[in-house]
Amino acid sequence: MERLWPVEISPRAKYLRTFWAELARTHSHLLWLGLLADAFGFESMFLQFWRIRERVLDLLEMTAGHRVIPSVNIIGGVRRDITPEQKKVIIDTLDIIRKESDELVKVVTRDYTVKKRTVGIGVVTKEQAIQLGCVGPVLRASGVPEDARLTKYDAYGDLNYEPVVETAGDCYARTLVRAREIFQSIDLQLEALSKLPEGEIAVKVKGNPPKNEAVMRVEAPRGELFYYAKGNGSRNLERMKIRTPTFANLPSLLVMLPGCELADVPVIVLSIDPCICCMER
Repeated sequence: MERLWPVEISPRAKYLRTFWAELARTHSHLLWLGLLADAFGFESMFLQFWRIRERVLDLLEMTAGHRVIPSVNIIGGVRRDITPEQKKVIIDTLDIIRKESDELVKVVTRDYTVKKRTVGIGVVTKEQAIQLGCVGPVLRASGVPEDARLTKYDAYGDLNYEPVVETAGDCYARTLVRAREIFQSIDLQLEALSKLPEGEIAVKVKGNPPKNEAVMRVEAPRGELFYYAKGNGSRNLERMKIRTPTFANLPSLLVMLPGCELADVPVIVLSIDPCICCMER
């Protein structure tokens, strides 16, 4: 929407958006790892991952006012700021999240049963991933270093970021990508907070969306989100198109599922981190 006007937001708002985006990525990947453990029948590990995730949700609630989905972005910036007191709590909590996640991730990635159920299962080659239009961890687990954050939107151009890539293209590789991205996201959050510039958090935007059109790509936890908006000068948009990462990753199941064991189906389907409700909106 800001490209539609266009509107230039403040550097502080860009850094805040980046922090919340990475905090949301951390909670999403912890949620997924818990569901993976549940798919194997590891109920205790499932709850342990979600216990850590609760710490992330507490940070979201403290800083954004919402759990799960921050809902802090507005046209022109963000609706909330982060105080020095909150910043200290965030840093201390992220340190705990890192330590607790590290212990559990080691269990998942080294466990014999997990490897037996994921290594060589649901393989998508690099060529297939590109041809099928995969995005996010599914694409990067097949050896393609593609990530919308490389376009340097918001504050990503000022942060130390390289895509997390694996090459095997199986369920285990997709697990490793998401697990490694948890710790990368924590690093990005800490770096964003350490470099957080002073300034306003929002600028006022007046009037209706102009006769213009704009596109935007952002890297959600599940992969690239594509947005298209077209204004006609009235208060209502003429068109709004959103392509979700699940919609992009769904065709890869046509390669993963044929010939697999029936017991592998839940793990393979879960490995693309599907969100059916956002795909079928």
